[in-house]
Amino acid sequence: MSKLKEIRDKLNITQEELAEKSGISVRTIQRIESGAVPKGYTLKTLSKALDISEKELLEDKNDESIEDSSIDLLPNSVTPVDIDFQKIKWINLSSLPFIIFPPFNIFIPLLLSFVFKQKNLLTKQIISLQILWTICAPIIFMLGIFLKLGRSFTVVLLITIVLSNVFLILRNLAEIDRKQKMFFKLNFSII
Repeated sequence: MSKLKEIRDKLNITQEELAEKSGISVRTIQRIESGAVPKGYTLKTLSKALDISEKELLEDKNDESIEDSSIDLLPNSVTPVDIDFQKIKWINLSSLPFIIFPPFNIFIPLLLSFVFKQKNLLTKQIISLQILWTICAPIIFMLGIFLKLGRSFTVVLLITIVLSNVFLILRNLAEIDRKQKMFFKLNFSII
């Protein structure tokens, strides 16, 4: 029996309850209970959620097995420890100066993600949102023109479309800064 399962049984909580309390997925908890060794962010989060020390969670495990084992928390084997949130914020903000030049609001964050070596779920979400906005903005603008509601409506619509992207970028920036996740995110990735 794994140490995590033993502790969880003592506390009389299910895997789902532990997942909800810690923010670690049920699948990751199942892997740990099947023999994978938690490390880094996962180890710290689980020990905090269970109110025990990290050593207690790793009891009867040697250091070599900790280094050899890995748990995928995010796609492409990126763990939250590998994510530099300061660089993620810069990648997100890099779209802002280019919102009036739509191709660049995609290419600049994409370029920065490669330069900063931040190819993870957050950067994919940032770029996917900009791609979706770049596709939707002209469609909405064209629909506004075809409705023929007047020149002032068209100007207001254009300003609203641009400000919507500004709001999207700044709101996600605030959420990344506070909670290290995105406020507006997609359930899929375009890239």
